[in-house]
Amino acid sequence: MSYRKDLVLSISGVGPNQYSNEELKEMMAAHLKDGISGICFSSYVEGQEPGDQISAEQIRERIEIIKPYTSWVRTFSCTDGNELIPIIAKEYGLKTMVGAWLSDDKELNEKEIQGLISVAQLGGADLVAVGNEVLYREELTEEELLGYIQRVKDALPNHEVGYVDAYYEFRNRPALTDACDVIYANCYPFWEGCHIDYSLPYMNTMYDIAKTAGNGKRVVISETGWPSQGTNFEASHPSFENAMRYFINTQNWAKEHKVEVMYFSSFDEAWKVGDEGDVGAYWGIWDKDGQSKFTTL
Repeated sequence: MSYRKDLVLSISGVGPNQYSNEELKEMMAAHLKDGISGICFSSYVEGQEPGDQISAEQIRERIEIIKPYTSWVRTFSCTDGNELIPIIAKEYGLKTMVGAWLSDDKELNEKEIQGLISVAQLGGADLVAVGNEVLYREELTEEELLGYIQRVKDALPNHEVGYVDAYYEFRNRPALTDACDVIYANCYPFWEGCHIDYSLPYMNTMYDIAKTAGNGKRVVISETGWPSQGTNFEASHPSFENAMRYFINTQNWAKEHKVEVMYFSSFDEAWKVGDEGDVGAYWGIWDKDGQSKFTTL
């Protein structure tokens, strides 16, 4: 789907050259200090990547950085120490959206599913996500994914269980949408080549597509964000200014419309360049060392 320039006037937001970078920094800091709904969380430090074992100590260090600024953390995996994240987050008073990472590795999927169920049964999960973009990556069939979702729902009858993927998947796959208690929609104007000036109304359109498909079900924007550095993607330009504009516009919109958003992401992660190119390393609100990138907090 390509973005539509005619949508630009439908929703107001922070426009080009409307504020100085210093004013944008102040606005972003104000949102963080006021508290945002949620952050996608990772505790990988420099030199680590998925598959490496992470420690409780590094999780605590990263949780302590973000705790004052968010109500929720979203996790992506329940193996290799990631299963400790929601338990530790709970100790700090945070709510948790806990995910199992599914792929074409069926043996690892079993470990992820069992880890997810265990975390939830221990009281570590407020929301449960069975898989992340595994259909987008074409690593499982819809039928296989529905089987995993049903297993988790059977094991966790008192939890809201869903699946994370691009917003349009829930429109295109009614059986998947029916299987989910809650819709987790990834909404990335950046990855659809949208210019920053049109990104807010475009993101709103993405959300509306998922909401319509959900037909009254709870809809959470499970990921959205804008990178601060890297190579352009079509009309999408990474920059510190654009990242701040997108963050501010998203938070204003989410609060006005009472939309739950898990902002992507907490920290810059160098390992992501393998999947996304150089831009993959620069989605964080904090840098790889845990320092605030945009403002003094």
